[in-house]
Amino acid sequence: MTTGRATIIDVSDPLGDEHVARAWLDQAGEEDLAAGLAVINRALHAFRVVTANPYVHEIAREQALVARVGFGAGDEVAHGQWSDARELAAVPGRRRRSAILAPQAQLAAALGGRQRVLACQELALRARADLDHDREREAALQLLVALDAALAELPLDPYAESLVERLTELRGRRAAVAEAAQQALAGPLDDAAHATVLDTLGRVEAALRARAALSG
Repeated sequence: MTTGRATIIDVSDPLGDEHVARAWLDQAGEEDLAAGLAVINRALHAFRVVTANPYVHEIAREQALVARVGFGAGDEVAHGQWSDARELAAVPGRRRRSAILAPQAQLAAALGGRQRVLACQELALRARADLDHDREREAALQLLVALDAALAELPLDPYAESLVERLTELRGRRAAVAEAAQQALAGPLDDAAHATVLDTLGRVEAALRARAALSG
């Protein structure tokens, strides 16, 4: 399959013959594309680490200008050619006009210096990217920093009074997050620590969404 100029070749389960390949192509869709993206994102992450290049990042479905699934033989696919392929049309979700305009207004406010961009916003995004790509140890460590930043920054925010309950909840989660991060230093997380990271990241994100709504 290809996304833009990136080609993902799956040889783990070769298609038996052209009849089988065409039958697969008839039913191939977004799940197959998602599996392919997971492969290329693991490769991009490994490349970023081994080359010590912080500017290499994963790609998302919505970034693809064109996404195709198809089949071919050996060098044919390696050179961007196919025996047969079809394009997958992106299926945009329906969004209210207010939901579309709100990020634009917030971006204008941030670029114009009318709204401060918080460190915890960026740190939470990094934790989410790690968690979404099954890097749970990195997510746990990143979340601890994001949580500490949120607990330091949000009480000083102009909208802090409206976030008191959320901040109280986040403070109550800090010890469990620190324990999960400590566990991550030694190895994989157990189920309880994984749930702590998943749930607490969601609560940090919810607090940041509430702040954005108040500022909008």
